[in-house]
Amino acid sequence: MSKNASQRVFKLHNPFQPAGDQPVAISKLLEGLKKGMKKQTLLGATGTGKTFTMANVIAEYNKPTLVIAHNKTLAAQLAQEFKSFFPEAAVHYFVSYYDYYQPEAYMPVSDTYIEKDASINKEIDMLRHASTQALLTRRDVIIVASVSCIYGLGSPEEYEKVNLKLELGMKMDRMKLMKRLIEIHFERTNVDLTPGTFRSIGGRVEFMPVSETVMYQVEMSPPAGGGAIEKITKVDPVSAQIITEEKNVFIFPAKHFITEDSKKKKALTEIKKELQIQLKKFEKEGKLLEAERIKRRTNYDLAMIKEVGYCSGIENYSRHLSGKAEGEPPETLLSYFPHTENPTKENLASLPDFLTIIDESHVTLPQLNGMYAGDASRKKTLVEYGFRLPSAKDNRPLRYEEFKERIGPVVYTSATPSDLERESSEQIVEQIIRPTGLVDPETIVRGVSEQGGYKGQIQDFISEAEVTIKSGFRVLATTLTKKMAEDLTLYLKDKHIKAEYLHSDIKTLDRIQILTKFRKGDFDVLVGVNLLREGLDLPEVALIGILDADKEGFLRSDTALIQTIGRAARNSEGRVILYADVVTGSMERALQETKRRRDIQLAHNKKHGITPKTILKKIHDITEAMESEHGKAVNAELALDLEVFKRAYKKELKQPFKPVGLGESHLSDQEIETLTYEKIIKLKEKEMNRSVKELDFETAAILRDEIVVLKTRLEKKN
Repeated sequence: MSKNASQRVFKLHNPFQPAGDQPVAISKLLEGLKKGMKKQTLLGATGTGKTFTMANVIAEYNKPTLVIAHNKTLAAQLAQEFKSFFPEAAVHYFVSYYDYYQPEAYMPVSDTYIEKDASINKEIDMLRHASTQALLTRRDVIIVASVSCIYGLGSPEEYEKVNLKLELGMKMDRMKLMKRLIEIHFERTNVDLTPGTFRSIGGRVEFMPVSETVMYQVEMSPPAGGGAIEKITKVDPVSAQIITEEKNVFIFPAKHFITEDSKKKKALTEIKKELQIQLKKFEKEGKLLEAERIKRRTNYDLAMIKEVGYCSGIENYSRHLSGKAEGEPPETLLSYFPHTENPTKENLASLPDFLTIIDESHVTLPQLNGMYAGDASRKKTLVEYGFRLPSAKDNRPLRYEEFKERIGPVVYTSATPSDLERESSEQIVEQIIRPTGLVDPETIVRGVSEQGGYKGQIQDFISEAEVTIKSGFRVLATTLTKKMAEDLTLYLKDKHIKAEYLHSDIKTLDRIQILTKFRKGDFDVLVGVNLLREGLDLPEVALIGILDADKEGFLRSDTALIQTIGRAARNSEGRVILYADVVTGSMERALQETKRRRDIQLAHNKKHGITPKTILKKIHDITEAMESEHGKAVNAELALDLEVFKRAYKKELKQPFKPVGLGESHLSDQEIETLTYEKIIKLKEKEMNRSVKELDFETAAILRDEIVVLKTRLEKKN
């Protein structure tokens, strides 16, 4: 199974050697893969280094790997960790590119049609393209994905086929190059480049690929002189500095849904046929309104596809565009992973040739299992009432059975695997002992209600949090609802405790930034619902307050409680307070399992003379790798503004003067800098208001972001 070192594509950078239960776990999992086991479970207690264990398995197994996490925040954290283990490999982040998504829907009871509404995050879209491109061009690939990986994506064959390779000396003139870029869905612009756009300046064409924020300049000789590519330059789009001169550049399409012209024409014909069948059906049933709806919608979409090759909601026609049969599963990210080239006699189809790791499997598997049914119900209603053709139902996520067929060997990882993993796995590997010697936290049960001298859960939590914060540690609090999380955060702030809340309404990248600020100590208490429960690696946390722990249900099940308790297992001072008036069955089971794991670790520590030490973990922020050209432009302009204003002030302040409201004064460099920030903010606010009045919203947006940055910096200075 394993290849020799020279043949290995994954180079693991080991900051330390496997310890505790890790060596045995790594060995057993690899032995299972060698024996051809399709399903294995790694039961790893929180803080035992499951990610490091799996990194060792990936390095030895030496095949492209898909890691599936149940939410975007955990996926971002895992991507960052795997990147640190494999800095030379292609580690990518693949999640839904929507910051906001309202799917198309119809509610017959109230006759309410809800149009699809979405806010696409350009940075995440860029990362999705980087993922698919890496899978088509490399073997040392690790894709960390959310469950969005089972949703429809364009065909990898078409995506790979419809591309553009430019080389020095290639016969190509300016008009031909622009035409080819348009064919692969790049958009022309006359302003700043963004991923998936191009512009023409004289005899030069400049474009920005969809997978990275760099600009390529292609210079060509005039058509009269032969029309050939003379120079390809890779340029930083902000500084305009040359990065390198390239001999060639490979350009993938700007969209995943790509179809050749011949297939497109056939698809248009098939869509028209389906429309006619559906119109006859509606007319036969006397559904004249529905017939008119579907006729208008479809004809408009057909016209758009014919003229520009694309339309809003084109994924609803994916069956026709891909040439698939009715009911056939869609292409997904899984289709981009490598498959065996030589099928077996038993199985004539090519087999998946990659490893799948399902993290926090007790939560992720139910998500994977439930996606299809919800989507199918919504699509059925849309079709029935004439908003979509029946083929739209084939634009769907994979059924769970289809997902299982499209992955190779899988390793489930969880501190609390469910019956599904336990029953289906060919072996369960336990990883209970922590190399750090850290023990599962002390658990304390206290009442919810005020009684006698006891002031109730909120006041008790505040007093315990204050003690923890004074010791230099951070605090988590879990509530049952988003509203409770927000209200508790406001109450803590009123008590002069720096706190923030985190729940599913917070945008993807904002969540990551909040967690990074929390770890850095910008605030001390993080309040959340179940978002805090799984897989968040926060070694700075020494106290967790579980409010209303006796409210039996999903958020207070034994699995949820064990996971929550585990968030404090990375700190030697970790404590968890469960606020409850009665000890429920879930609480009892969670407390017993926590005690079992504590006993195992304590026995190991005593035997080997280990003193527990808090995990020291570098604070990463994946958003640093996602900074858009817009963000870079804001920062570059601010730096220039500050320098200019600072010089002007220093020149003016060589002589005493009377700034407004300050009186006569000689100011220090620091004071000048503060005045500089204030002055620039006022000027930029005026510019922003003027831009809005002139309907120049693009400029207004840049100015708005500049003002936010300036105010943040000013607050830190003060």
